[in-house]
Amino acid sequence: MGTGRKFNKKPMTRPIKAAGPKVRRQRQQKERLVALGVDAETVAKMDAKAVRTMLQHPSKVTTAVAQ
Repeated sequence: MGTGRKFNKKPMTRPIKAAGPKVRRQRQQKERLVALGVDAETVAKMDAKAVRTMLQHPSKVTTAVAQ
């Protein structure tokens, strides 16, 4: 029993991320920002990268929102 092409194809060795879980993750991240006190309309207009960068430092977000 050898290791042929079947076991070396990239999607079989490393599965790609699906669209459904990605959307779920982004929705949860937006909900976390709203829970920190950011306005929901502002969060809805933000792109995914901006949401992730804000969530990296939640204490800074809460102090910025409080001011």
